[in-house]
Amino acid sequence: MCIAILIHFTIKDTFYLSSLLFYTTPLPLIALGLLFLLLFVKASARKYYVIAAVVIGGIWFTRSYTFSAKVATENATEVVLWNGYRRANFEDAFAESNSIPDVLVMIEADEKNYQKIRENYPNYHFELTEKAIGIFSKTPVQIHSNIKTEQHVVVVHFSTKNTNFYAIDVSADLRFFRKNMLQSVLSEIKTSEKNIILGDFNTPFESIFFENFKKNYQHAFAEKGNGFRETWFWNIPLLSLDHIWVSNDLEILKTEKISTWKSDHSMLKMYLKNESVKK
Repeated sequence: MCIAILIHFTIKDTFYLSSLLFYTTPLPLIALGLLFLLLFVKASARKYYVIAAVVIGGIWFTRSYTFSAKVATENATEVVLWNGYRRANFEDAFAESNSIPDVLVMIEADEKNYQKIRENYPNYHFELTEKAIGIFSKTPVQIHSNIKTEQHVVVVHFSTKNTNFYAIDVSADLRFFRKNMLQSVLSEIKTSEKNIILGDFNTPFESIFFENFKKNYQHAFAEKGNGFRETWFWNIPLLSLDHIWVSNDLEILKTEKISTWKSDHSMLKMYLKNESVKK
């Protein structure tokens, strides 16, 4: 427990071995673990465990919880990201979102009824890659590249609405070091303006390997979200694995996290100002 706490506040996932503990012991679990140890420690020491649990829980809360003022989104561009857990399809996503967004990216999309869904929405545009990344758009979609890197990362570059999208699916296998995987994502970004990089990164927001992302992009939920940032696991805010990174020339109005029992991942819905370039 002490080692996990030390890693969280010092080296984090700098090294492969430290990353294993860093990813598997998020701060909420550490706080709960300290409270669980109350059953086994001497009565005289319990208050220290309670204090430590409260402090760690408080640090997690202040880092994770985001509040943004309400804004009008009637004329905004709506972008939705969801990991469908291999059992949800496009229509499930529309239902959970309670809307038909302008752009929808599904990671681990269910292929069932794909052709029928396309027939049900003949005026819209659908793509489903062999790696189960689903793309929906109200406007025509152009796929520029669809690759799986040597670092076990799927990157699909497509464009629609005069914006570049990079749909990302990072392997959840902890045998692969996240440093190399996230570097491979950035190496596949071929455009410099009007970029949206979104997907299941299987890496928490606190990772040091997101530093280059944070320098060059806005994190949609950290910028304009409400509530806890974490999108996993089954509506319990343990880890923020799903991310939407937005280039600085695009203006984020609001980002919502939608809880659902159809997947172990929550859905993210982002609203962008229709005038793409910030004034």
